[in-house]
Amino acid sequence: MSLAGRLLIVDLVVTVCLTWMVVGILLAILQQLRKFCDCRPGACKYKCGLPQPCLEEHLAFCMVSGAVNIIEPKMCLEDRMLMSSVKDNVGPGLNVALVNGVSCDLIEACASDMWARDVNDLLNFIWPLHEGTLVFVASCNNPVTKMNEEARNVFF
Repeated sequence: MSLAGRLLIVDLVVTVCLTWMVVGILLAILQQLRKFCDCRPGACKYKCGLPQPCLEEHLAFCMVSGAVNIIEPKMCLEDRMLMSSVKDNVGPGLNVALVNGVSCDLIEACASDMWARDVNDLLNFIWPLHEGTLVFVASCNNPVTKMNEEARNVFF
């Protein structure tokens, strides 16, 4: 067998193995999301699809981070979806939801792509916070690389 034939077989085996690994990872992610999203009437016993109830005077919330650009994050608070791809208010980068801490109503949501946008836009969105505002943050990718020192101090 010639060298080209051997390389073709090695290439085929590597391609099949990588495809198998990627499909396995995607199926595992989809299975985790199915657990979160399986809220047919009667299927979910507790708020936001949680496996057990929250204590009295505690807020029930569930956040699922995204996976690169394949799966977008979801945020649920007290059985209300704050951000999701269905509501079309999520995107790559940092996804921030500002919520009234008393009524649990969504005040404003922002999807800030840290690669395409300026980090100062995100800071201008976050800075006018009022006392009692809850801030939920989820990310699809690594947003830290484009953050300046001020943004890192806000989030860390």
